[in-house]
Amino acid sequence: MKGRLSVLIDDLSEGLWKKTPPLFTILGMCPSLAVTTTALYGLAMGLSTTFVLVGSTVIISLFRHMIPRQVRIPIYAVAVATLVTMIDMVLEGFLPGIHKVLGLFIALIVVNCVILGRIEAFASQNPPDRSFADALGYGLGFTWSLTLIGAVRELLGSGTVFGLRLTPAAFVPFSVMLTPAGAFWTMGALVALITLWRQRGAKKELRRGGLPVGVDYGAGTAEERGETA
Repeated sequence: MKGRLSVLIDDLSEGLWKKTPPLFTILGMCPSLAVTTTALYGLAMGLSTTFVLVGSTVIISLFRHMIPRQVRIPIYAVAVATLVTMIDMVLEGFLPGIHKVLGLFIALIVVNCVILGRIEAFASQNPPDRSFADALGYGLGFTWSLTLIGAVRELLGSGTVFGLRLTPAAFVPFSVMLTPAGAFWTMGALVALITLWRQRGAKKELRRGGLPVGVDYGAGTAEERGETA
């Protein structure tokens, strides 16, 4: 039981922190650039994607032995499109203001590489519990990254976060932060800061283990750094 729980935690943590899209796997870039002008829009898009990702991966995992390999992609698309239609209708009915901004990009969740990638690479080959943990990790990781990008852009571009004024009256907003260029700059800065923090943590672990510390150990495992045996 403990071993199975450890496996599920590893599956969850991969997308939640180790390979968070779009910061550390360049997937889902379209919504990351287009809708993260505020923290609220980033949060709404992230949660919508999480719902579709978790639902579709569990469905595919449950029926993975019954899906002919030759038609697997159309079946994946039908499952994803059904859930996208559901979340689109929910947003339109209960959150029309958010739906008006995100409407087009909600529909584009159907071709989001994060979802199709996890279905093909993981859910189609693993049982439902592991598929659920993997999808939840990637979905929540995508959510916090979009929310963080949106918060930084909103703060610098409008002086607010979730609509709350956090800057003095004399603050002059940087309107460029509300453009796709601002999203690129924000993502680059966040990746640099998180990578430096990870590297410092890795070096501390090596020192505690009594191993020599070189110039750059990178972050995470050898597999995450792209090394091969």
